[in-house]
Amino acid sequence: MEPRNFDGDADRPRSAGAKQTGRVLVIGPYLRVRAGGADAQLESHIQRNAEARLDEAAGLARAIDLVIADAIIAPISQIRPATYIGKGKVEEIAALAKSLEAELVVMDCALAPIQQRNLEKELHAKVLDRTGLILEIFGRRAKTKEGSLQVELAHLNYQRSRLVRSWTHLERQRGGFGFMGGPGETQIEADRRLIQERISKLEGELKKVQATRRLHRAGRQRVPYRVVALVGYTNAGKSTLFNRLTRADVQAADMLFATLDPTLRALTLPHGGKAMLSDTVGFISNLPTQLVAAFRATLEEVLEADVILHVRDISHEDAEAQQSDVDAVLRQLGINPDDSGRIIEVWNKFDRYDSEQREELLNIAARRPEDHPAMLVSAVSGEGIDALLAAIEERLAAKRTTLDLSIDAADGAGISWLHRNSEVLAKELHDGRFDMTVRVDETKRDIVVNRFDAVPRLSAP
Repeated sequence: MEPRNFDGDADRPRSAGAKQTGRVLVIGPYLRVRAGGADAQLESHIQRNAEARLDEAAGLARAIDLVIADAIIAPISQIRPATYIGKGKVEEIAALAKSLEAELVVMDCALAPIQQRNLEKELHAKVLDRTGLILEIFGRRAKTKEGSLQVELAHLNYQRSRLVRSWTHLERQRGGFGFMGGPGETQIEADRRLIQERISKLEGELKKVQATRRLHRAGRQRVPYRVVALVGYTNAGKSTLFNRLTRADVQAADMLFATLDPTLRALTLPHGGKAMLSDTVGFISNLPTQLVAAFRATLEEVLEADVILHVRDISHEDAEAQQSDVDAVLRQLGINPDDSGRIIEVWNKFDRYDSEQREELLNIAARRPEDHPAMLVSAVSGEGIDALLAAIEERLAAKRTTLDLSIDAADGAGISWLHRNSEVLAKELHDGRFDMTVRVDETKRDIVVNRFDAVPRLSAP
């Protein structure tokens, strides 16, 4: 649906005879930015971004099977404390919602509890803000027990601030003595207490999840498998790339938040080495803080990753803004998005460009600094995947030391230890001894050198 700009023109004619069958009205209440009359190009750029934001909000609504009756941009000059938008726009939206018979109005912004309640009274419809909409999507998509726990925790934290005093007739017996005793525990207080008790229980269960994940990571470190994590804006193609790299069959769909629960699969590197590839939940602009906190157990896979692939939909008109949003979430997690030794930028959906545009993109990528390269790939066609795998292997190898050693063939325990604790690159038997080339973490380098009389190799194979 093409978004329309709702800028105070209440009498604008509608298409004759058009029967509105939708039930959801999506509103984009975006702050108007004054670019100045002379700078028409900047004004156009701002408008295009607003339309992209509204289209994303409509996509979020469709992700939970809502039927969009209309999508409206409602520019505002300032945020109103009572209703977020001005009184005039509230009246116009109320009239539009009534004509569409919309039971739900989605506001693409974060509403305070009082703003949400006031809008529901004025619009005579249920109002859902951006945070609530994303929480609804996550509630539908959570499949594993861990995902369900994290979503429920985020939901309860969101609902706790939105309880209204609707049940005053259900006040418990009066407390205190004589006339000084006020009402006892009211229904709203009971609800808050029950929610807090449930939150405490969920936080306890999630601590067990975190402990289990730590055990799994410790096991992978003993193998040792390095971890590569995929991050990126939702619908950037992470799951499709995950399937391409690992030959897995993880759900990949052209929709927002198609993947919610984390997935780990083995990744085979060009020279036969192994790593673990982790597909995580997609990020989005204005990602609710409740979700960042609740999904911290899942996102710890990103925190512990040796290499992070920042997957970008380079064909999207707001690709730069999406990159900034992902960088902001990474900073919330304590990860420096400018850490070139750990993060590889992957420009996905390269197949959507014609030959001339491809050449231009390749030139842009070639001009980037050597320590901040961009890998152009197509997860659909497989173009650029080999170069990406080579770059991953190079980053992983940079964090490890390559050693040459000679070990008695009868030392089965030592050979077994090396296979468990290092990456064996080469192994040849000569005169009853194994000449081996292994790659080890810096933490185990001294152990190998002292126990097996190993020497560092000047250049890795």
